[in-house]
Amino acid sequence: MNRNETISFLKENPQVSVLIVGAGINGIGTFRDLALNGVDVLLIDRGDFCSGASAASSHMAHGGIRYLENGEFRLVREAVQERNRMIQNAPHIVKPLPTTIPMFKYFSGILNAPLKFMGWLDKPSERGSIIIKLGLMMYDAYTGSQRTVPRHKFYSRTESLSKWNKLNPEIVNTAVYYDGLISNPERLALELVLDAEAENPNNARALNYVSLVRGEKDTVVLRDELTDETLEVHPKLVINAAGPWIDFANHSLGVSTKFIGGTKGSHLVLNHPELRAAIGENEFFFENKDGRIVLIFPLQDRVLIGTSDIKIDHPDEAHCTDEEVDYFLELTARVFPKIKVTREHVVFAFSGVRPLANSAAKTTGQYSRDHHIEVLSGDWTNLLFPVYSLVGGKWTSFRAFSEEVSDKALQFLGIKRQKQTHDLSVGGGRGYPKTEEEKNKFINGLAAWTGLSKERLTTLFERYGTRAEAMAGFMNRAEDALLASLPDYSHREIIFLAQHEKVEHLDDLLLRRTMLAMLGRLTRESLLELADVLSATLTWDLEQKNAEVERTLRLLADRHRVRL
Repeated sequence: MNRNETISFLKENPQVSVLIVGAGINGIGTFRDLALNGVDVLLIDRGDFCSGASAASSHMAHGGIRYLENGEFRLVREAVQERNRMIQNAPHIVKPLPTTIPMFKYFSGILNAPLKFMGWLDKPSERGSIIIKLGLMMYDAYTGSQRTVPRHKFYSRTESLSKWNKLNPEIVNTAVYYDGLISNPERLALELVLDAEAENPNNARALNYVSLVRGEKDTVVLRDELTDETLEVHPKLVINAAGPWIDFANHSLGVSTKFIGGTKGSHLVLNHPELRAAIGENEFFFENKDGRIVLIFPLQDRVLIGTSDIKIDHPDEAHCTDEEVDYFLELTARVFPKIKVTREHVVFAFSGVRPLANSAAKTTGQYSRDHHIEVLSGDWTNLLFPVYSLVGGKWTSFRAFSEEVSDKALQFLGIKRQKQTHDLSVGGGRGYPKTEEEKNKFINGLAAWTGLSKERLTTLFERYGTRAEAMAGFMNRAEDALLASLPDYSHREIIFLAQHEKVEHLDDLLLRRTMLAMLGRLTRESLLELADVLSATLTWDLEQKNAEVERTLRLLADRHRVRL
C-alpha cells in the first residue's frame, strides 16, 4: 500500500488501536514491536523518519561508562546488554568499536568520584588512570557471559606512543575498551519501519510528513504536510514519541506538560586524512581541558568530532554555533597536538536535542540519561484515550525502551505478547554472513545470478547488508548506468531507494537514505543529477523539481560546509 492508498484507507477507516506521534528511534522501535504483535498501529512524523533528534547522534552504541559516576547502574547494565544485541541483530550497520581513552594523570579524581556519585560535587574534575581502571573493570563486568566484545586493555605511555605515534607525549596511560559503531543510524531506523510493515502489512502503517494538529475527545486531527489536507483518526491509545518536542505535542492534544529538559549536542564531520590516519579504526574518547567528555570518531573515510551538552529551551532552534565549531577544532590539540585542524577541514555540521527529563541538576552532565513513561489520562485531560509520553532514552537502549512501552500498551489493549525482539535481526542484518568465507559466497552467488561485478556487489553489500540481494535483482532487470557525478552509485540504485524506501523529498535521499550529505560528498552537479533521477521516478514536474533543489539547498545551508 503506497502513501496515497494509506491515507485514503485511513479516511475511510479512521479507527486505530495505537497512534504513535514521532518517528524517531523510540517511536519506530515501539512501532515495530507492536506491529510484530499484531496490533493495529499508525506511526506518523511531521518530517521524515529519523529526521529529528535521532538524526543527530554520535553514531555510538554504547553502555555509557561515564554514567557509572552518576550512579545510573541500571541504565549502564541495560545499555551494555542492548549494545551487544545491536551488534548481533544489525551487524551490517552496528559493529564493535575499539575506543581509546588517553589519560594524563594517575591519581586524579580518586576523592572526587565518590562525591560526584553522592551528588555533592558538580564541577568537572579530571579522571586519572586508577579511577578509569576501576570504571572499566565494572563496565566489562556488565557484559557478563555475552562476550560480544573483548575486555578492556591498559597500555603504558611507551606502548601507547608506539601504537599511536601522533598522540600527545604528555599522556601517562591509554586504555582501550569496546563499544559499538552505528555506521548509519538513519538507515537502521528506516529498516525497522520497513520490517514492521512487512511483518504486519494489514495493520501496521507508517507515514512521514504527517503532523499532529489537535486532539479532542476521541479524535486526533492530522495534516498531510505534502498536500495540506487534514484527516481524522480515532485511537484507543496515543503514544507521544516526539522526543524533545513531547511537550509541544501534548500541548497540541490540549494538555500542558513540562516533561522535557533537553540539552543540545552538536558534531562536526571533517575531511582530514592525517587525523583519520592517526586515529585508525579507534574512537578516541576523553576529557577536554574543561572536563567535558568529547570524542574523535572514525566515520568511513571522515572524522566525526563531538559533542556539546548545552541547555536549550526550544528544539527547533538547535544548530551548531561558531563557538561550538571553535571548541571542536581546538579539542583535538588535547590528544594530537601536532595535527592542525581548521575550518577548511569541516564538510558537515549538525546539531540535535536530547529528549532528557526535566531536571534540577546543577550541570547538564548530571541530567539523567535514563528513560521512563509519563501517563496522561482521566482527569488530567479532556481526551477519551490515554497518552503515553516517552521521556528520555538513547539510541543504544531503544529496543529495551520500546519493549517496555509495548508491554504497557499491550496490557492496556488486552493483547497477549506473541513475539519478542531480543534476538530479532534487522533489515539487511537478516541472514548476514558471519565469516569472510560466507560473505564471499554470498557475493559470488549474487554475481552469478545477476551478472553484476563482484566489486559493485561488494559496495552494495557494505551499504545495505543482505538487502543488497533485492537491490541487485532490481538493478539487473533493466538497463542501468553509473551516475556521472557519483560513479559509485547507479541510476537503478537511486530508483530502488526512491520506490521502496518512502522517499518524498530530495533531502530524504541525501541526508537519510544515503550518507552523501553528511560525508560532504555532494556537489552542485551531483545534487542536480540526483534531482533528475528522483524527478523521473517520483513524477515531479519541472516546477516541483526546482522547488526540491531549492528546499535542499536551504536545509543544507547551515550543515553542508562544502560549497554547492
